[in-house]
Amino acid sequence: MPSPDPQPAFVLIRPQMGENIGAAARGMWNFGLDRMRIIDPRDGWPNQKAVAMASGAGRLLDEAQIFADTPAAIADCDYVYATTARPRGLTKPVLTPEAAMQEARQKIASGDKVAVMFGPERSGMENEDIARANAIISVPVNPDFPSLNLAQCVLLTGYEWRRESVPAVASRTDAVGDWAEQIEIEKLSQHYEDRLQDAGFFFPDHKAANMKLNLRNLWSRMPLTRADVQMLHGIMRQMVRWKERG
Repeated sequence: MPSPDPQPAFVLIRPQMGENIGAAARGMWNFGLDRMRIIDPRDGWPNQKAVAMASGAGRLLDEAQIFADTPAAIADCDYVYATTARPRGLTKPVLTPEAAMQEARQKIASGDKVAVMFGPERSGMENEDIARANAIISVPVNPDFPSLNLAQCVLLTGYEWRRESVPAVASRTDAVGDWAEQIEIEKLSQHYEDRLQDAGFFFPDHKAANMKLNLRNLWSRMPLTRADVQMLHGIMRQMVRWKERG
């Protein structure tokens, strides 16, 4: 069973080697983290090389949640971080691991579900995944050699989480409350994308993919409540009805 301590979920996106998954599990458990989620592991699951490398942290692998894609893995989360050295043109808050984990503790203490995403070992995180994050964690490494191993990045982030001595309290205290989960943001984004596609907004064709990416990135930057999401759905539905009546 996972430990009762409130904590973020660590999401490994398409990890390529079982050894790296096992090493990541060890790094998480070093700092009391045991909520591992794995997206489409290249070599399948379960993986005996991961078990061998975990060495004492095998429970995390036994309890790891396996998902087919990123939207499914973060669907129940309120706030998501992406660890990457290269924001690559997407406008988002960029934090050090220390600042990000301080913020994550505050969010979890107020009742939010938080996830931290880590990209594949060889290629790093893709823009499609980064666009779904609310903020970026960037480690201040040597710019001439910025690449970090998956397990190293997990270890650094886990260390910063553990270093904060103030315990998180799992109760929401803010007046706004009822923040939208990622699955609700995903559905809102798809609703607007579909209706804008019908209206011919994504023009010319060669710019359509980047326009859709920027729109998705816009939603993820907004701290939306469920009431906000319902209102935005309603706005779009009413605009479509008004156009059809006209």
